Amino acid sequence: MKIKGAIVHEKGAPFVIEDLELDEPRRGEIVVRMVATGICHSDLSARDQFLPLPLPIVLGHEGAGVVEAVGAGVTTLKRGDHVILSRLSCGLCPQCKTGNSNLCSNAHSLNVAGHRADGSTTLSHNGRPVHGQFFGQSSFATYAIAHERNATKIDTQFDLTLAPAFSCGVLTGAGAVINGMRPTVGSSIAVFGAGTVGLAAVLAARVGGCSTIIVVDRQQNRLDLAMELGATHVISAGNDPLAESVRAVAANGVQFAVEATGVASVARSAVESLARGGECALLGVGPADQDLNLNHTGIALNGLGVRGYPTGLSEPDALIPQLIELHRAGRFPIDRLVSKYPFEKIEDAVRDASNGIAIKPILTFD
Repeated sequence: MKIKGAIVHEKGAPFVIEDLELDEPRRGEIVVRMVATGICHSDLSARDQFLPLPLPIVLGHEGAGVVEAVGAGVTTLKRGDHVILSRLSCGLCPQCKTGNSNLCSNAHSLNVAGHRADGSTTLSHNGRPVHGQFFGQSSFATYAIAHERNATKIDTQFDLTLAPAFSCGVLTGAGAVINGMRPTVGSSIAVFGAGTVGLAAVLAARVGGCSTIIVVDRQQNRLDLAMELGATHVISAGNDPLAESVRAVAANGVQFAVEATGVASVARSAVESLARGGECALLGVGPADQDLNLNHTGIALNGLGVRGYPTGLSEPDALIPQLIELHRAGRFPIDRLVSKYPFEKIEDAVRDASNGIAIKPILTFD
């Protein structure tokens, strides 16, 4: 099938839309006509090779669209179904079999290897392979091959141009709160970083009944939006120590902290802002060689928890419908984060995401 895809040819190079060939779907795979796809920090990290991937490659991992064809063995989806795509899991490892597909043992080979698990590519250009299968999809294209395991069926009445907002970043931020930390009514939480992940955590904290929701960021427009979305306090990250600024609001520290910047110094501040027995979720992803130095004794004696929540420990088929229903009820207004761009304007969207103008850019296809 002839398609158009946005290719990265070299480290840090612009996305270039070119004509490509898409393979036929194999067993368990589906072909999705893209209606929209989100741009996430992970896409830009891959472009810049902070997340090393083979080049040239088509990225994109927050796709939403319509199933056009299904391969052999597909039983859960059919042509015409509307789907949101997320990360791919194997379905066979011990983690997957116990309902923890977010911790799939084969996640690397399925999501960030640049090809199918058997080494084949789904994309080519003039007979030469083009890498793809980013998070099992590579949705910066008019059509993509995904797998029925990383496609969540949604109501055909739901706006597919908004649907990508419920994929990776929102699953991570909201899922960490809903599935991981599980705050009770009256809890306190500090969110460091008011991007998609952080603001999704704010929305989930509000749904969960947190009475103190502190948001820390450098950009005033994001802090203003955080207040509109349910934050009770905001802190402009400047020269003052962040943990002290949080404790000026919550004297004994907060019960929960979300680190959504991927910056080691901010993560350390998030841990230092915790009350005794508190928990910090590390959601931001920085350079692969970045170390995090924490006070061992302080963590041990204060009973602190510090852990990662890949994709917010979310099972997309469970959490995506839940978040969509909360959105429909007016309790999860994720649309407030979204800026839409035509696919052809992908570089404009990337620029606006990089300079903080756009929080959740979504590319739309004709």
